[in-house]
Amino acid sequence: MVKSSKQPTGELIYGIHPTLEVLKARKRKVIAIYTTRPEPKQWSQIAALLPKHGVQIQYVDRDVLTKMVATTDHQSIVTWVQPMVMRKKFFDPAKQRFLLMLDSIQDTRNMGAMLRSAYCAGVEGVIICKKQGAPLNASTLKASAGLAEHLEIYEAPSPEAAVQSLKEAGYNLYLATLGGNDASTCEYQEPLCLVIGNEAVGISKGILKSGTQITLRQRNTDISYNASVAAGILLFLIGTQNKRI
Repeated sequence: MVKSSKQPTGELIYGIHPTLEVLKARKRKVIAIYTTRPEPKQWSQIAALLPKHGVQIQYVDRDVLTKMVATTDHQSIVTWVQPMVMRKKFFDPAKQRFLLMLDSIQDTRNMGAMLRSAYCAGVEGVIICKKQGAPLNASTLKASAGLAEHLEIYEAPSPEAAVQSLKEAGYNLYLATLGGNDASTCEYQEPLCLVIGNEAVGISKGILKSGTQITLRQRNTDISYNASVAAGILLFLIGTQNKRI
């Protein structure tokens, strides 16, 4: 009998916090961890979680890690894990009452920062869009400080398809725009979904009239907040008003 030579599939992530959180979340298998000698300062936190997983440890030069992930931002930790676990069923407004939708966000660092804020603000589900959206890759996970591992994430084919599913499910939509209602005085009715648009053009035209438009006050109209900063502020406002944080 010939043994299968098929290797386990997976992806590489990097950084202390992404590795810590993937071990804590236990949603996907950690196949191996690559690090250096001496180990990085926070290695003890990772090592404390390893007996529960039986993870293979490989010691290599720092330059090898840099080549593996094409960045020096790995903090001497690269981890081989199974692919990200995505939610297959759409969200249920009776169970997931606070959602975040990322409409064509293209910068992985912005996307990661938004996922980090979503976790901190008590968001129960995130919708990302395959069409014109940033990938949920190692850079995104690093920017989220690994907290994306704890979120329920659903990938819709497009912003329009996502909004249609949200409407059919009965969610109230709040879209971050310029010239909308004052976000600081708006009443946010659950079940709800906050929609954050593209860094350059904002909310997609096809869904612009799909809900209540909200705007953060700013000193004049020819400037705007960074998309991830705006998302963080809005998530805080909603989470605070609805006593989620």
